[in-house]
Amino acid sequence: MASRLTGRRPANGQAPSGSPAVVMLEDGTAVMVKRGDAPGAVRAEAAGLRWLGAAGAVRVPEVLGADERWLVTEHVPTGRPDAGAALRFGQALAELHAAGAPAFGAAPPDGPEEAFIGRAPMRNVPGENWPRWYAEHRVLPYLRAAVDAGTIRPGEASVVEMVCERLPELAGPAEPPARLHGDLWQGNVLWGADGDVRLIDPAAHGGHRETDLAMLTLFGCPEWDQVLAGYERTTPLAAGWRDRVGIHQLFPLLVHAVLFGRSYADQALTAARTALTG
Repeated sequence: MASRLTGRRPANGQAPSGSPAVVMLEDGTAVMVKRGDAPGAVRAEAAGLRWLGAAGAVRVPEVLGADERWLVTEHVPTGRPDAGAALRFGQALAELHAAGAPAFGAAPPDGPEEAFIGRAPMRNVPGENWPRWYAEHRVLPYLRAAVDAGTIRPGEASVVEMVCERLPELAGPAEPPARLHGDLWQGNVLWGADGDVRLIDPAAHGGHRETDLAMLTLFGCPEWDQVLAGYERTTPLAAGWRDRVGIHQLFPLLVHAVLFGRSYADQALTAARTALTG
């Protein structure tokens, strides 16, 4: 696949045995070869990487080739997190968000409407009103899926539905659509050996910038204080953003509930109750 998509042969003449896999090409270039989990997944990921990279802010691995099933990107040697890299990452993330998007839910150019977040389907449907769009296209579809699967009991769903109803008053000041990575947990943040952070595996779309930050803190982020300092130094967050973290975490927590089960459903329900009680 690396040979067909890049026009350069692997050094050992062998195709990768797994996915993702690092392949060394004959010219000495190391590339990452990855197989898409579902039709359209590679197209969405490649379009997302290109769109994020076009902002000239946070670095992403260069897309070297793609088709309907396979993606070949630059391989990024990794290092250890450090405070200086974290500060620069926070600044670059703020610049990425400020690059903007045509609308909430807007897909990257050439990206499909039917995209993915991890292995879960995710629809990129444009909207002008963030609270209404977020409820309709980022919270309620996964709540319904979790209820249908029995992961969330029907009687429990009302607390999440109430958050959606009250989003206009809970969402904070209106913000323009930001250019989001969309699946910004720590596993998708590569601390490069050269001291620069790269972002991988995006579920890129137009959204609220607090969603990326809330997702980044959900499972922990190395050097978070420095990331936040760099972000706020570049583009300060609106007052009260810490009180809204749970609202923005509802989306990834419900996705995880659909994919991985009850423990994430409990976390989503707790986040919803906290959002309602302050």
